[in-house]
Amino acid sequence: MKGIMKIFCIIGDERAFRTKSPAMFTAVFKRIGITASYVPLKVFPDQIGEAMQSLRTLNFDGANITIPHKSSVIPYMNILSEGANIIGAVNTIIRNGNELKGYNTNAIGFMDTLEEQGFDVTNKKALIFGSGGGARAVVFILNWLRSESIEISGRTARRVENIVNKIGGKATTLDSIAQTPSSANIVINTTPVSSPDDSPEFTRFLQEQKFKDCELILDLNYGRKNNIWEKKAKELKVPFIDGLRPLAHAARRTMLLWTRVDVEPSEFLKAIE
Repeated sequence: MKGIMKIFCIIGDERAFRTKSPAMFTAVFKRIGITASYVPLKVFPDQIGEAMQSLRTLNFDGANITIPHKSSVIPYMNILSEGANIIGAVNTIIRNGNELKGYNTNAIGFMDTLEEQGFDVTNKKALIFGSGGGARAVVFILNWLRSESIEISGRTARRVENIVNKIGGKATTLDSIAQTPSSANIVINTTPVSSPDDSPEFTRFLQEQKFKDCELILDLNYGRKNNIWEKKAKELKVPFIDGLRPLAHAARRTMLLWTRVDVEPSEFLKAIE
């Protein structure tokens, strides 16, 4: 499959340089024999339009989009997948000539992770922390898989209500959770908070929660020392999944869109071991 060099990138803020995606894709491209370059690009919010046009003029074959641009790129897409449109967030772009098509592989990657774990969310209760693009993708999948209930707690009430109105679920607050112990079967963190240093206040809140009916805890972050979600899972004696597995599953779905080559998620994980 060697030939003309394909060019891909990941667009975000400074976190684009800390993500594992460049290492994952670079190694997998090499293993499957595709001549390709994958580079991180820092883009400021007021440069998004220019960055999207650059994908066309510089002949990028595709791009990943990460924090904080997953929603702001949408107006610049010529075509949106149904999932990306409902979720309101794009993490994968394909360029076809001058047209850009946006997808959300985070959502399907989350679903694939649950399937790999053998965890059926049908008729299960879910509690989600966060109200960004990750939360929107998670709620979309939980609704699709017919979870019994989905409660969403976010720092910004307006963003939570937007998820509830457009995708589904029910808004809640940290105070409500503290006063009435959650009966959630699966607890999912989509916020940036995964260690005591990220937020001592939230860490104290989490330490106090019983989650007596919890069967699985999933944190979309990865690589954090003293992970408070992992600690809570150990305390409850339930499985814990960090963000590397959903990332690898999303990468597999992205690779399929870009190259039509199906690569096992384990190959992406091997690339960063």
